[in-house]
Amino acid sequence: MRATVRDDVRDRRNPKAYGSSPQPTAMSYDIERYLNIRSAGGASFGPDGDRLSFLMDTTGTSQVWTLDGPGRWPEQRTFYDERVTFASWSPERPELIFGMDEGGNERAQLYRLDAESGRIENLTARPDAKHRWGGWSHDGERFAFASNRRDEAVFDLYVQGRAETGDEATMVYEGDGWLSLAGWSPDDSRLLVSEAQSSYDQDLSVLDLETGDFYHFTPHEGDVRYQSPSWAPNGEGIYLVTDQETDTLSLAYLDLEAAIEAAADDGERGERTTPLTVVDDGDGWNVDGIALDDESGRFVTSRNVDGYTELTVGAVDETDPTAFETFPDPDLPGGISGGVSFDPDAERFAITATGDTTNANVWVVDVESGEAERWTDAPTAGIPRETFDESALVHVESFDGLDVPGFLTLPDSGAADSETGTGTRESSGTETANGAPVIVDIHGGPEGQRRPSFSGTKQYFLDRGYAYFEPNVRGSSGYGTEYASLDDVEKRMDSVDDVAVCVDWLADHPAIDEDRIACMGGSYGGFMVLASLTEYPDLWAAGVDIVGIASFVTFLENTGDWRRSLREAEYGSLEDDREFLESISPLNHVDEIEAPLFVLHGENDPRVPVGEAEQIVDEARDHGVPTRKLIFPDEGHGFSKLENRIEAYAEIAAFLDEHV
Repeated sequence: MRATVRDDVRDRRNPKAYGSSPQPTAMSYDIERYLNIRSAGGASFGPDGDRLSFLMDTTGTSQVWTLDGPGRWPEQRTFYDERVTFASWSPERPELIFGMDEGGNERAQLYRLDAESGRIENLTARPDAKHRWGGWSHDGERFAFASNRRDEAVFDLYVQGRAETGDEATMVYEGDGWLSLAGWSPDDSRLLVSEAQSSYDQDLSVLDLETGDFYHFTPHEGDVRYQSPSWAPNGEGIYLVTDQETDTLSLAYLDLEAAIEAAADDGERGERTTPLTVVDDGDGWNVDGIALDDESGRFVTSRNVDGYTELTVGAVDETDPTAFETFPDPDLPGGISGGVSFDPDAERFAITATGDTTNANVWVVDVESGEAERWTDAPTAGIPRETFDESALVHVESFDGLDVPGFLTLPDSGAADSETGTGTRESSGTETANGAPVIVDIHGGPEGQRRPSFSGTKQYFLDRGYAYFEPNVRGSSGYGTEYASLDDVEKRMDSVDDVAVCVDWLADHPAIDEDRIACMGGSYGGFMVLASLTEYPDLWAAGVDIVGIASFVTFLENTGDWRRSLREAEYGSLEDDREFLESISPLNHVDEIEAPLFVLHGENDPRVPVGEAEQIVDEARDHGVPTRKLIFPDEGHGFSKLENRIEAYAEIAAFLDEHV
């Protein structure tokens, strides 16, 4: 499917139509080549331990592939135009379950793939509902999931037999909020349940499948994160990461029986603090999660240190659940890694590794030695890896003295110096005597975090001579609860002020042309683009809004029912904060925009409905803002299909070349 007509985009077959665009260097590659750089991840070990499934986007969307060993020729297992979102092997049989939605609508269905015959069947067959994977039982006879089949605004819990299809799932718990599942107990009698009140507030409970009893064991006051829960090997406790009584996430152990008894005695949520034992405090940084094999007690934890991953591999002490031994750190490339899957004996684990100059691939690590071997070989479309540019971690002091971290990458610079972001730069297609143009790329969330992982789009713009700056303004995750809360509700625009301060810092940078600074962002990052254009119009040469929020009021009115309460916890509620939300919505300040604007969106977006794009474009044009629009009828919240990504970023590149 093609995107809808863009009445203000000129004919790309006529290069003169774009004026005097800077020309790429002799070694440059077009955007299609960069977007054909592949990534492999989401690995899962098969029950025999000799076969690995993973997701790779060779065909343009992520599909299921399997592999029998490092460097072996992989076998493609699914052949859809739509993206596959996950794949999980049965622990006992040569079959796996994977998830897939349609047109980006996020209403994922669950499918079973027979690895021997290749036969695929839809197990859920409810296209009107979302299905969120909850894991296989240890015997491989059942699987669990959460779904909003009954009521679009809430999630119930279901268990289904592996041989059943369609509506034969059994509802085992009727929910009243955003429920998800974190796995079966070692004896398959209980399910571990998480309920999100907001991104920074969760509760954990256990559902007894035999009695139907539902035990809530994390009563607390205020916002507390209880995340990445995993059953202890004996089923008597839970490992989790939490910021209870701390600013950053720590790894903790909770004695389940004692916690349930205490919760029953004390009553409702909020009347006491959950008793737990801290196992690893993260030394001032977030312990992002734990992957634990509940038979052997072997585990992998990850720590987020200023955006980079530090892994700890170990094994829980059999007599003391709060003690453990550690093994050598795995030697992985890139600096960012995650997505752990143990083999059946927990002697190895698969993990995805990436970095600025390293596209994502699956590596298999020996637990005891730390030796790592790359199993997948996602190609780089013939672009030499040594041509990719590496970012520098920098810090900018904001208007109130707050330290704002970010990643600055200079074109043709190799690795720029940390902190200063400077480097020796060769001439490039866009460089002038005043320095290079720069794209300020603002992440979404707002609880997201920009980390130094691989981006073909970023490398394309670097190849064309643009510098690239990725700030983690206040409200970003990864730097503690206090930092993340600094943009909540009435403090929302302080994060926009952070962007402006970063632009001032860039304008003083010797490698940057202060007159050629553009902003780009997706989702909440799209709001940040629009807000930056309206609040600080004189700073920008152009803006690119991808699936962004134009009005918080219309966004909250029209977003998916299952998301509204979570988003109101972050942005403010329609009932209590409507006037404030109106006051900060860029749609109501379009008359301030001075820079050309490009708006892109997916027609099926369930998170930020396409009406956000339509109304900002109409309003901007009414005020004489040079505006382009590109709507994809077969996409949702972002662009999952290769042909759409190529069209979108080719148009973005042409737009920036024209105006920046």
